[in-house]
Amino acid sequence: MDEDTRYEAVRSRDGRFDGVFFFAVETTGIYCRPSCPAVTPKRHNVRFFPTAAAAQGSGFRACRRCRPDAVPGSAEWNVRADAVGRAMRLIADGVVDREGVAGLAARLGYSARQVQRQLTAELGAGPVALARAQRAHTARVLLQTTELPVTEIAFASGFASVRQFNDTVREVYASTPTELRTAAPRGRAAFRGRAAAGAGIPLRLAYRGPYQAAAVFDQLAAEAVTGVEEVSGAPGGRTYRRTLRLPYGTGIVAVEERTGAPGTGTGTHPGGWLDARLHLTDPRDLTTAVQRLRRLFDLDADPYAVDERLGADPRLGPLVAARPGLRSPGAVDPPEAAVRALVGTEGARELVLRYGKVLDAPCGSLTHLFPEPAVLAEAEPDGPLGALAAALADGTVRLDPGADRDAAQEALLVLPGMDPATVAAVRARALGDPDVAPPGAEVPDGWRPWRSYAVRHLRVAGEWNDR
Repeated sequence: MDEDTRYEAVRSRDGRFDGVFFFAVETTGIYCRPSCPAVTPKRHNVRFFPTAAAAQGSGFRACRRCRPDAVPGSAEWNVRADAVGRAMRLIADGVVDREGVAGLAARLGYSARQVQRQLTAELGAGPVALARAQRAHTARVLLQTTELPVTEIAFASGFASVRQFNDTVREVYASTPTELRTAAPRGRAAFRGRAAAGAGIPLRLAYRGPYQAAAVFDQLAAEAVTGVEEVSGAPGGRTYRRTLRLPYGTGIVAVEERTGAPGTGTGTHPGGWLDARLHLTDPRDLTTAVQRLRRLFDLDADPYAVDERLGADPRLGPLVAARPGLRSPGAVDPPEAAVRALVGTEGARELVLRYGKVLDAPCGSLTHLFPEPAVLAEAEPDGPLGALAAALADGTVRLDPGADRDAAQEALLVLPGMDPATVAAVRARALGDPDVAPPGAEVPDGWRPWRSYAVRHLRVAGEWNDR
């Protein structure tokens, strides 16, 4: 998009581009999402930025009306397999906060200077600035939805000091942390009260465009592994719950279906959200947990681009028209997804009962964490499961958000029992690749780069037989 096209998107308040780019107004010093409802600024006063971090780095503060930090992420990072795309996925997962820029660079196979140069050249911000913008958003969520002390929020958000936390919040939001908490939107005070009483952290997981929640929840219900996951309630109002293994601790999440509710992307609405609630043993895991949920529910997808491409195909056109915004779910735990692809749902349930770690505080039917690769490698050293678990445990196979998808596929294919169909499933779910076609299937090139979504349409419609 050129700048004139971006300005037209701003002028028409086009929510399709929320998260794709940001605009800032020089006369006010504020940056916004394209769909901001405020009066459209004059063209010569507007500047455009590819990321919120770039806008912040240029001295602009976040709009209090449209909250640009809460938009869905750019779908570009799901599609791209280059160093910049991989870096963005790793930063979103909290790698810079946990391992620093050196750790990010090591995972990508580049020097820290190369990573800094590539990100700055393309996104207008380096890894530290990008991680800082994410920390600021996490801090705002915790300030406005929990009663955690401000000092605890500073470190839970990933800041190295309270002073750094205070300075960043003032710079990004033009408010002190206390002022930001006091100015929480209507209803957040009740959220904080419930969170303080042990009800977890309430979240709205935003997405753009239409969202076929029923199809996602149908799939999650069919695949649910007892002890780790459950889907309860009647269609249209179901709740998905599962346990999470996270860098600093564990968690339990509940996500609501909300089919047909206001803001779910029906009609002309530009998008909506899924209501969620997180219980964390360590609040430092909030950013990572949210990003992994976004991958599971495919919330950063661009349904407009997907539907436009696939809807033009004679075979897929009617399916796209019937289910606009159909998503291709990912995974919260890539190694777990790989094991489940190999052993199947029933096999996964048996592994949880035998080797899963029991939660310190079970919650209803959620009693276990899925067993880690190292545990499985020791307990089941022989056969395909042992080979896969050992490769995941020792790093021979990498499935983290920044993994090279082609390299991971090659490493998986040499393992016993990992046939091309299983590897394709791992690539689509664990690695979140939007362009995976089952091996041996003849699919049109016109479905690229959205072949995962094309096959998903066919499966949901009952027109695809994996056998």
